[in-house]
Amino acid sequence: MLLTLYIEFFKTGLFAVGGGLATLPFLYDLSDRYGWFSYEQLADMIAVSESTPGAIGVNMATYAGFSTAGLPGAIMATFGLVSPSIIIIIILAHILERFKQSTLIQGAFYGLRPASTALIAAAGFNFMFHDLINTSVYNGLQSLHAVINIKALIFSVVLYVIMQHRLFKHLHPVVFIAFSAIIGILFSF
Repeated sequence: MLLTLYIEFFKTGLFAVGGGLATLPFLYDLSDRYGWFSYEQLADMIAVSESTPGAIGVNMATYAGFSTAGLPGAIMATFGLVSPSIIIIIILAHILERFKQSTLIQGAFYGLRPASTALIAAAGFNFMFHDLINTSVYNGLQSLHAVINIKALIFSVVLYVIMQHRLFKHLHPVVFIAFSAIIGILFSF
């Protein structure tokens, strides 16, 4: 189990180009293939990882590893996720220093940007679907109200609008996270 955690998170760290949120498609895949955690647990992992200090991808690997195999699992998943970065950055730093003016290198980075954007967007849409659609009641016969989590949809739109407003754009993300947790507590009763 521990070796599998290391290998799977090594692959995630190797191919999740674009930062922590780019790990989400890989985590959904791990959920599907191994059943280590559900999509609902993954949503909780994201919430906890976003609201704790550190890189979200590392936080999610630690959380997923701990949920799967305790403290040894957390260590192996985290080390698996960061190992490729350490190896690749050391190699790339050496190469880029020698060839930083190369049009080939600049072209490669130009091509990686849209790939990163697509991975993050796909994860965002997947997360949004699982957060806003009540898949447990959907059987084709339910009303639209039963299928769509109306409160979550309204709150997501309102929070997005508030975050984009010029009066609130300067606020640290932790303010929105705390606000969201308080609203969640109030609406859970």
